[in-house]
Amino acid sequence: MDEAAPVPEPAAGHPGVPDEFERLWTPHRMVYVGGENKPEDPSAEQCPFCRTPQGEDEAGLVVHRGRTAFVVLNLYPYNPGHLLVCPYRHVADWTELTDAERTEVGDLTAQAMRVIRAVSGPDGFNLGMNQGAVAGAGIAAHLHQHVVPRWGGDANFLPIIARTKALPEVLGRTRELLAAAWGAGEAPC
Repeated sequence: MDEAAPVPEPAAGHPGVPDEFERLWTPHRMVYVGGENKPEDPSAEQCPFCRTPQGEDEAGLVVHRGRTAFVVLNLYPYNPGHLLVCPYRHVADWTELTDAERTEVGDLTAQAMRVIRAVSGPDGFNLGMNQGAVAGAGIAAHLHQHVVPRWGGDANFLPIIARTKALPEVLGRTRELLAAAWGAGEAPC
């Protein structure tokens, strides 16, 4: 299941002005950049966060299922282990959640942090919710909480200068590790 590690290529021999830089190609990112998986219609029928829990956990990268919310790997992660905590219900705004949903999203966020710490040992986290497209929400119609593990030095030259992120592990393997650490059949949180 693991893919071969990407190998940087020298610029020589490629079109354009030759330089001393090597190229690490990440063509899978064009799906995100081009909005290929972004629904045109914000309704629940086209929403990836509504469709994902209807399928198998492994195929959908679901790490854990709770009563009112679930945890899934981000298909376009900022860092390895980047999780999303999503309510099952198709709502766009934090204020639209029920008290039970708000509580579970918070509890699952805390559990996600504990699990990622146990599996990957990050130095810290970014937690966030982008409310609305103008705030940066890729899927603005379905609320989701980001849990992004951070390590000292993870914001190196590659994403800043080259707009490229090197992920050392394929998403399927990351999902396996996080789901196993979460524990099969455990009650949420």
